[in-house]
Amino acid sequence: MIAIIDYGMGNLRSVAKGFEKTGVDVGITNDPRTVDDASGVVLPGVGAFSDAMRNLRELGLVESIHRAVAEKKPFLGICLGLQLLFESSEEWGTWEGLGVFPGRVRRLPPGLKVPHMGWNTLSVKSPCRLLDGIPENTAFYFVHSYYVEPDDTALITCTTAYGIEFASVTVRENVFGIQFHPEKSSAMGLRILQTFGGLVQKC
Repeated sequence: MIAIIDYGMGNLRSVAKGFEKTGVDVGITNDPRTVDDASGVVLPGVGAFSDAMRNLRELGLVESIHRAVAEKKPFLGICLGLQLLFESSEEWGTWEGLGVFPGRVRRLPPGLKVPHMGWNTLSVKSPCRLLDGIPENTAFYFVHSYYVEPDDTALITCTTAYGIEFASVTVRENVFGIQFHPEKSSAMGLRILQTFGGLVQKC
């Protein structure tokens, strides 16, 4: 079973329904023990970085996330869930993140309409198991005002252009982070969820 972490923020049901449409077994939980028992973990999210980190700490989920990563369980961060994987964010101050990936979260530059909302394409920089079967320049649905800036460019699997070229998919071993919303991205988005489910089954 894949645990979808519920920390009081995000479109949990739409993520769960996306997985369910592809036949992947998932459960929504805020129980650290359930996360520990899961074969794979998804960290979705929409909202403020600082609120998200506070909720994760109060629920005792930060330790469960780090255990899942250390045990090399397939782990997927979506939108805010990707951003939380980094060391810090400049959203309304400076806030400490989970520190799974080195780097920080920056606001999109002045002069751009924010949030960046709508369909945009990925430019693939390196092969990624999560994107198996996804054609180059496939469009996915984005809603965000901040982007991740990895310290290690080897983490960057895909970029997307919106005023700047920002990292839209970051990967290291078992941990995948995507800035767009696969659950809102039609057939190709569901394919990504299905592929992640397949990676979990293989572990």
